Amino acid sequence: MHARYIPLFWRLFIPNATVLAAAALVLHLEPANGRIPAIGGGVATMLVVNLVLMRRAVTPLERLTDLMRRVDPLRPGERIPAPRAESEVSVLSETFNEMLDRLEAERRESLHRTLSEREAERRRVADELHDQIGQNLTALALQLDRLHKRSPEDLRDDVVDARDGVLATVEDLRGVVRTLRPEGLDALGLPAALTSLTTRLMQRTGIQIIRELQRDLPALDDDQKLVLYRVAQESVTNAIRHADASCIAVVLRAEGEQVELTVRDDGVGIDERPGATTEGGIRGMRERALSVGGRIVVRRRSDGPGTEVRLVVSSVS
Repeated sequence: MHARYIPLFWRLFIPNATVLAAAALVLHLEPANGRIPAIGGGVATMLVVNLVLMRRAVTPLERLTDLMRRVDPLRPGERIPAPRAESEVSVLSETFNEMLDRLEAERRESLHRTLSEREAERRRVADELHDQIGQNLTALALQLDRLHKRSPEDLRDDVVDARDGVLATVEDLRGVVRTLRPEGLDALGLPAALTSLTTRLMQRTGIQIIRELQRDLPALDDDQKLVLYRVAQESVTNAIRHADASCIAVVLRAEGEQVELTVRDDGVGIDERPGATTEGGIRGMRERALSVGGRIVVRRRSDGPGTEVRLVVSSVS
């Protein structure tokens, strides 16, 4: 419960009334009789007192207005420091901070539900592609292989082309399944899944990916592991597709009870103009980080050309 405070109205009115009463008393005891300096001094004193009081009164409001303009739902944690003296401004600041707490908590829970549903749907689609379509295509390839042995000489090349096309489609399908469902994440853990991801991308693109993946990490829940994997996947994919990078570094390590993922590239660097980093894949990474209470920073590298993505999540232990 807040202590009793003097309302802003009275804190402005009482000093002004005091100055005016003092000026009236001075003029009553010693009339100005044309001495303008006495009146001017009183007016100047009143203006200075007003200036000081109004500045002290509106400065917290200006900070609050600036914060309201600056608040970004994807960059939580910004709060306005409440004035030391209890007042309407301090109550307004505390109320605004409490409102931000509620909004951020509700947004985090909403994003968590949305992303969990999205991942569940991805997993369901991946299972159907693998178990139904993938198996049907594999069976078709085997059937074409048997047909090749019995087909006339002039049709064998066509049958071989059809079989090879089916096998290529199966391979493409496996790539889609791996994208939808992180390979080995549940069974082998996060470092092994990141190793598999980066190895596959290196083989496909020829781009060098340097890995520093700590194995003995603090306890993480399934959602945190998935977010770390997806952010790494998106960061590396962005560096390959858009940054014209020749080398990418993926670092996963523990810092006390926190796990930190860092992805650096030597490409062209991110556009850091206001609003430029809130669209597309980067916005998705911010939403994923927010859904598990993580902190993510996407910025140009300070030690050279390229972009750095850093995500920190806290252990569940």
